[in-house]
Amino acid sequence: MKKYIAPIIILLIFLTVAITLWLTKNNIFYLFNFTYIGVSIALGLFLLIKKYKHARRIVQLLVGLYMLVYLGFIRGENMQIEGFWYYLFTGVFEAATIHYAVAKIFGPLIFGRGWCGYACWTAMVLDFLPYKTPEKPRKKLGWIRYVTFALSLIFVSALFLSKVGNIEKIMFWAFVIGNAVYYAVGIIAAFAFKDNRAFCKYFCPVAVFLKPMSYFSLMRIKCDKSKCVNCGKCKKVCPMDVDMTDNSRKRKNGTECILCHECVKNCPKKAL
Repeated sequence: MKKYIAPIIILLIFLTVAITLWLTKNNIFYLFNFTYIGVSIALGLFLLIKKYKHARRIVQLLVGLYMLVYLGFIRGENMQIEGFWYYLFTGVFEAATIHYAVAKIFGPLIFGRGWCGYACWTAMVLDFLPYKTPEKPRKKLGWIRYVTFALSLIFVSALFLSKVGNIEKIMFWAFVIGNAVYYAVGIIAAFAFKDNRAFCKYFCPVAVFLKPMSYFSLMRIKCDKSKCVNCGKCKKVCPMDVDMTDNSRKRKNGTECILCHECVKNCPKKAL
């Protein structure tokens, strides 16, 4: 039963969040929302343990499409970083602020950048592209994410400072246009850098929240040095260029690990 601890813990965490928000906010939607996400992720981890080939892809589609189509387009919630700034400025703990608190600010203390590997609706599409393993060395362009982070904050700040009308409608269209831009930039970057995850490495503003918190993540992939033969296969298949043979929290690109388990699946000695 030890190997099923991770999915059980994740499910219990999300159920706790679901029940707590349902009771404190007096809104049954939160019970459905976080239970659905928790069950989806737990299912994916269960299938991953069972070595089902498309386990992570199933979770990406279950959670990603739910958040993009249902929450975004149908319910009109801006779940991008602009939506987080919007609700933060209005002082309302709803929608995007709750989402960011659970998935991208405090959650990474437990499951690191699992969001990027299992739930991101941008990566959900980018992972269908042909460059699943980087074909070129990682570039020193991570500073771009801080620019996009600042631009998102400036954009929402400007809306509030200028006191424009119909700001909710503007935020909806910001969600629609923002996603279109993210997909366009992500696809172009993937082909330009021959790397499906180029957008995540260089452009994604959400990583500014995720990276520092995931440094302390409880759920981490570790290497059993007694089994490792330094064949280098884990480094070759890692979409985020993480050195999994180093167990230190300061390992190369350590805060980039998305818990995709490609290294685990490809390790010939089961050292990970």
